[in-house]
Amino acid sequence: MENNIELFLQLPILSKLEPKALRLIAFAAEKRVLRAGDVLFRQGDLSEGGFVVISGAIALDSSQSAAVAGKIVGPGGLLGELALLIATRHPATAVARQNATLLKIPRALFLRALEESPLSAQRLKRALGRELESYSVELEKTRQALIE
Repeated sequence: MENNIELFLQLPILSKLEPKALRLIAFAAEKRVLRAGDVLFRQGDLSEGGFVVISGAIALDSSQSAAVAGKIVGPGGLLGELALLIATRHPATAVARQNATLLKIPRALFLRALEESPLSAQRLKRALGRELESYSVELEKTRQALIE
């Protein structure tokens, strides 16, 4: 469990959480073991949460997003960050490139951890707000560049 918490602290969204919230997630996350070639999820499927890659590698393939297609997620990577917070669909198909171990963090578990740790929720809210503001600034710069 301590190794999982150490790994969680390397992920931006999880690093904002207090230790008790991280312990809850580490304790209750669902371990998934995949063999090379196993499909973790398919593009368009409903997402119920995120997956932290513990070992191995997961390849993403998407007919809708060139930015996602061909991406490889290895140990310490997070698949489905947005799905931790809201109901969404997977933008890509995820296939194990090699044997892999993952931790599934169901959305309900993540939201429960935030409920039980208001300071964690507050930290995450501030961080996401800053990130959204940064995206807005970048979008405005892009819009201005396209107009000129």
